Amino acid sequence: METKIPMTRDGYERLQDELKNLKFNERHEIIAAIEEARSHGDLSENAEYHAARERQSFVEGRIQELEAALSRSQIIDVKSLSGDKVVFGATVDLSDAETEVKTTYQIVGQYEANLEKGLISLQSPLARALIGKEVGDFVEFSTPGGMKTYEILNVRFV
Repeated sequence: METKIPMTRDGYERLQDELKNLKFNERHEIIAAIEEARSHGDLSENAEYHAARERQSFVEGRIQELEAALSRSQIIDVKSLSGDKVVFGATVDLSDAETEVKTTYQIVGQYEANLEKGLISLQSPLARALIGKEVGDFVEFSTPGGMKTYEILNVRFV
């Protein structure tokens, strides 16, 4: 039995957009690049040809990965959720217990995670520590730099 992959509606749509772009734009660009490189003659020493083939391999692999993830996705409508506990899809405002620096993260699926955008994977150590906790709770988790402790300031579903 295949395991379902939890995903927000926004994350699902972003993956669909990426898949469409890869299938209908990137593929055609790569085919054109391969044809252009072939026209230059000897393929054994043709760096453009080898680069295009390598790119083609990457794109085809990513297409397979996205199709598999989308077919196994379980879309969670975050806006329909409520409550005080941290669950998948929650946006959590935190304060570093040591430095008092405030940060905000949303807990999302593994294919949606993007730390620069404040989207952390459900499988990350921080998300695992947060799940099931409430406002006012402290969570401690291990990072490559050592243990970190955060206080949960707010839990929202947006």
